[in-house]
Amino acid sequence: MPKDRFYYLSGYPESLHLQVDTLIAQNKLGKYLLNKYPSCHETVTDKQLYRFTIDLKNQYLKKSAPLSKVRYDDKIDVIHNALGLHTQYSRIQGNKLKAKREIRIGSVFKKAPQAFLDMIVVHELAHLKERDHNRAFYNLCRHMLNDYHQIELDLRLYLTYLMLNGTLYDTHQT
Repeated sequence: MPKDRFYYLSGYPESLHLQVDTLIAQNKLGKYLLNKYPSCHETVTDKQLYRFTIDLKNQYLKKSAPLSKVRYDDKIDVIHNALGLHTQYSRIQGNKLKAKREIRIGSVFKKAPQAFLDMIVVHELAHLKERDHNRAFYNLCRHMLNDYHQIELDLRLYLTYLMLNGTLYDTHQT
């Protein structure tokens, strides 16, 4: 577990850190998140996650490479220090080269608001077209999810809350 309470907000300005510090000190960070995102999504199985991801892909990235697998992964945050992963691999099958693409989403998103799942899936789908986190990548993310950057910030606040307090939705589910 990260020791710095601003671990998930390290790329943000000091002024934001001060605002978050105030919310934490006044015990209002959880209230802010619950007010804005009162409930969790219901996409909890790998099969549901695959269908959800494919629907988004078909809506925005029809001509991109197909996905062979989409699943939740318990080890993703610990091992890769990431929230989701887009991987591709090739293998030889007879005299053909088979390429497969896979998206794995951290299990922390099984019990999170729909907007956070949307954001992380959009992020990983954008890697189908853009490898690097560059301007074109973030433009594609915003094309698929208009308020991508605000949701990413709120997700980082949520992860900060989880790091400091544990679960948010187990005891406050509406």
